[in-house]
Amino acid sequence: MSARSKSNGRASALPTTGSVIGYARCSTTSQDLTPQIEQLRAAGCTRIYAEKISGARTDRPQWLKLMASLKAGDAVLVCKIDRAGRSTRELLNAIHEIGQIGATFRSLGDPLFDTAGPQGKLLLAIMAAVAEFERSLIISRTSEGRARAKAAGVRFGRPFALSPFQRAEAARRREAGEPLSLIAASYGCSARTIMRLGAAS
Repeated sequence: MSARSKSNGRASALPTTGSVIGYARCSTTSQDLTPQIEQLRAAGCTRIYAEKISGARTDRPQWLKLMASLKAGDAVLVCKIDRAGRSTRELLNAIHEIGQIGATFRSLGDPLFDTAGPQGKLLLAIMAAVAEFERSLIISRTSEGRARAKAAGVRFGRPFALSPFQRAEAARRREAGEPLSLIAASYGCSARTIMRLGAAS
């Protein structure tokens, strides 16, 4: 069947074998969701999930409800692609999850984003390749930065719980036979930290 516009043909039909489910989102409570909801209704949405929450969050309650209700043949409709995910990776993950269910994704404001058609699938493939390329660049830059820092003497890993002076002093107290628990309590650290100290110099 086909879900068609309820506004005298002003919005194009959205072919689907299931339900057309809308998702509306804005980031702050001061923003109004009404324009998005009206556009989604005009495009034929039979259900709309709406919420005011940051797109950076992955635990958006209404989005999770939408995904839980989604069935094969359904179509997810948004007004703009950034409603579904703020970054390229988040958007790709969301669309991938929708596709895994057997549903499709479409954005009213971005005509190319229609995963039911070949252009949408091609665009997603390109975006995925670009996202992977960006990820490889970040990993490369991070590795180079760590190598330069190590060469400059920067120490990575968990910081020492004690200063060099405290470590030497604690080691001397340990070698003198003082209980580990008392030494640790005086420095506000664990007995295991004291136990791992090297011999006092």
